[in-house]
Amino acid sequence: MAIISTIASWILQKRIHDIELYKKFPHQVQYECFINLLQMAEDTEWGQRYDYKSISSIEEYRKRVPIHSYHNLEPYFTRVRKGEKDVLWPGDIKWFAKSSGTTSSKSKFIPVSEEALNDCHYKGGKDLLAVYYDTYPDSEFLSGKTVGIAGSTELDEYGEVYTGDLSAIIMSNLPMWAHFTKVPNLSIVVMNEWKEKLEKIVEHSITEDIRSMSGVPSWMLVILRRLLEVSGKKNIKELWPNFELIVHGGVSFEPYRKQFVDICGPDVNYQEVYNASEGFIAMQDDFDRDDMLLMLGYGIFYEFLPLSELHKKDAKAIDLHDVIIGETYALVISTNAGLWRYLIGDTVVFTSTNPYRIKINGRTKSFINSVGEELVVENADKALLHACQHTGAVISEYTAAPIYFETGKKAAHEWFIEFDKEPVNIEVFGEYLDNALKMNNSDYEAKRYNNMILTKPIIHNLAQGSFIKWLDKNNRLGGQYKVPRLSNNRDIVDDLIASLKK
Repeated sequence: MAIISTIASWILQKRIHDIELYKKFPHQVQYECFINLLQMAEDTEWGQRYDYKSISSIEEYRKRVPIHSYHNLEPYFTRVRKGEKDVLWPGDIKWFAKSSGTTSSKSKFIPVSEEALNDCHYKGGKDLLAVYYDTYPDSEFLSGKTVGIAGSTELDEYGEVYTGDLSAIIMSNLPMWAHFTKVPNLSIVVMNEWKEKLEKIVEHSITEDIRSMSGVPSWMLVILRRLLEVSGKKNIKELWPNFELIVHGGVSFEPYRKQFVDICGPDVNYQEVYNASEGFIAMQDDFDRDDMLLMLGYGIFYEFLPLSELHKKDAKAIDLHDVIIGETYALVISTNAGLWRYLIGDTVVFTSTNPYRIKINGRTKSFINSVGEELVVENADKALLHACQHTGAVISEYTAAPIYFETGKKAAHEWFIEFDKEPVNIEVFGEYLDNALKMNNSDYEAKRYNNMILTKPIIHNLAQGSFIKWLDKNNRLGGQYKVPRLSNNRDIVDDLIASLKK
């Protein structure tokens, strides 16, 4: 199959020219994208509402169209899911990416148009390969097979469209020829039953010439460990001698890096992508750096909201001209799937402005996202209330943090709770908490499936006054200081544990 790799490499090199344009002429590329989006949508219901035909500048666009959250746009998304056309984007939309929910709903449903698939997600995939081949021109990983780990899709409750994980939507819409180098086949990739899917992925890939794998780090580790268990090999390079590339995204890779090195063996490359349900946003283009190139020509117009503006009624966003290296911004996007000035929920920090490179450094709200569960405070508050209602407990303070997925130890959430009224049985309380989190967050529910990624929550019943003691130790007593609810690292809880031992 070397000829396939040679031809593919030659074709992909043509994409490098466009990537260089993003780097050299970022503002022109973004302005052309902005104009094209408005022209495409000017005859939709949304475009007529804001009179897109008369908008001639980015400044006018900002004045006329407010920043929107998912809650603002959800009624429009629901109408499109029911089959209405020309609402936010021309034509109808048949795919909705399902991701973790909001306060009022278990899951969010993000529209994925044909333009978003072809001119954003698939273009991003091609450019990812182009960048890799540009860096490693002698690579022949396309001469072998690739293991792609995806979620599942299902017919929507309204019966006209399909919903599911973005990864499954992308896999389901690939042309037939693109599946020739992928393992396992599509019917297995999009299975709902994760335990069976895991075994079939192992069964179908263990004897193949696998050269790359892509997915969320936690799920890839589960599969790789199972492969070593079944094969009896010491590392993946013994099983697949030509294995060379891990493409990862979704959560921070750093807690997993050592585990991948130990499992995969030497001479494996790692490439990060930022491919959200809302669009393909960035990719690692320099393997000597730990940031990602912002991709500017994928039908996404970017704005950046300083955190000082985040909760203001008339929040003022800026564009690429005005961003500052080292500052944190909430990401606001307008896309070729009909998301208009949409607050995506991620925060980024710029590491370079020539070209524009970013790192994802958090969410706009307190959260835990150690394995892709995207647990937010609203989920936690509702789940704790549910547990209290069923056990008679009363909570005064709490905080929670992840126990990271490590060799010999699965991931979990560790809760530190101070009760005004304790539950009779803390384990029963934990079961109610766990079940309520599953009910309110579909991503958490998926990661808890059969304890494959997340095990049940670990709950510590703290003595009354524990949080006051911790706040006092850190000189944070006073009305302006609050106990942090959720953290995506262990800094706070480890400090809390240390303070309670003194």
